[in-house]
Amino acid sequence: MHNLNRRSFIKSAALVAGGAAASVVPSVADESASDRIRVACIGVGNRGAWNAYEFNNISDVVAVCDLDLDYAIPQVLKYKIGVKGQDGEVKRPDVYKDYREILDRDDIDAVCISTPDHWHVKMAVEAMQAGKHVFCEKPVTLTIEENKIIRKAVEKYGKVFQAGTKQRSMRAQFCLAALIVRGGYIGDIQRVVCDLGESRTSGDSDIPVMEPPANFDWNEYLGPAPYTDFLGDGDFLNQYLDTGKFNNPPYNFRYGRSRCHNEFRWWYDYSGGKLTDWGSHHVDCALWALDLDKKGVGPVRVDGSKAVHPVPFVDGYPTVNNRYNTCLGFDIGMTLSTGLEMRVVSESEDGVGILFEGSKGRFFVNRQRISGKIIEDGIVDEFNEDDYKKLYNGLPFEGHKKNFLRCIREGGKPVSDVWSHVQSMHACHLCVIAARLNRAIEWDPVEETIVGDEQAAAFMSRKQREGFEIPEV
Repeated sequence: MHNLNRRSFIKSAALVAGGAAASVVPSVADESASDRIRVACIGVGNRGAWNAYEFNNISDVVAVCDLDLDYAIPQVLKYKIGVKGQDGEVKRPDVYKDYREILDRDDIDAVCISTPDHWHVKMAVEAMQAGKHVFCEKPVTLTIEENKIIRKAVEKYGKVFQAGTKQRSMRAQFCLAALIVRGGYIGDIQRVVCDLGESRTSGDSDIPVMEPPANFDWNEYLGPAPYTDFLGDGDFLNQYLDTGKFNNPPYNFRYGRSRCHNEFRWWYDYSGGKLTDWGSHHVDCALWALDLDKKGVGPVRVDGSKAVHPVPFVDGYPTVNNRYNTCLGFDIGMTLSTGLEMRVVSESEDGVGILFEGSKGRFFVNRQRISGKIIEDGIVDEFNEDDYKKLYNGLPFEGHKKNFLRCIREGGKPVSDVWSHVQSMHACHLCVIAARLNRAIEWDPVEETIVGDEQAAAFMSRKQREGFEIPEV
């Protein structure tokens, strides 16, 4: 196909999200090189680099973008990202610092957004307005207001949107868990515990102010978030490694303790900490299994009175600005619309993962294992491909990114669609708000608002810095 015809085919094949799938289309594996979906990756540090690598095997990654080019370019080379030509040579993707240049290109079909959380919704909305399909790393949103914006954008622009909650595509673990719970195999569910693990502290000393690196656009990195000094501590990294507690530094521990790269998730300016980072995995899969990831159901009360932060808080805001501040330890009670009490904790007897306990048995699941008597008894043999297809909204079970590309070509709703992700993120953001205020809050899942608590309700949205606002949908 010529390029124009190729793009016309992809646009016509991608029916409005949730619509019927076309009956006969080429699979991703069978497509010719000229028909491959062209993807651009925005943010290619750590997780973003791996996303680019995975997309590179099933599509053409023609462009990448990152604000820290000294880190981004080596990642592109490390993972051999690029389009392989007929002569076997790899054409490296175009490299940008400004994601808007990617959105301006009409030869790009989809973008993969792997930036810090506070940029996700702005970029995703602008991408859909530019006619691109969107794969966005989790958690997609920073606030409840952003939940509503991204849902409205997907409904308005009709683009395929997949959240990067890859646990929904782990067949032998979380998909099996969902089938067990939904099928009533352990009876009526009486208890659910989501263990997210503890957050990270920056220690007892302040993180020093330092000049941003020459090739790192710090102002653009902050974007919608409040402006603040660049914090970094390279000496801390060396001291940390000298303790012998860590053979290798954490991913992208590039500037030691800092406000950027992998460390962004420990600051409320850019993230919700473990409550959204891993909540978007385990809370999501728990609600998915319980079939409570739909509008109008889910949490009705969230109690954050047992949450502990690494710095002092007043009225929900940290009083220290140069140390990590997201919730460090927590045991949050979440009352669901069915009356079930679900706990979201930072530590449990079973470890990080999800415990489901019913009237007829219990089991535990995480990325490494699924265990319990029902598993030992061979429950996996009860399910067939049709059962897994139901979880996949009628589409074949396959990898998370292949599911996204299939939906672009054939139409249909991806397994981590915007509607279910918004419901899961409502729950996670409510946990953050309750933890920040150290008390219980009430939620109306039908009206989608915090009830009877103006202070808590104020945390449903955040002011965006002038010049970096999310565009109106």
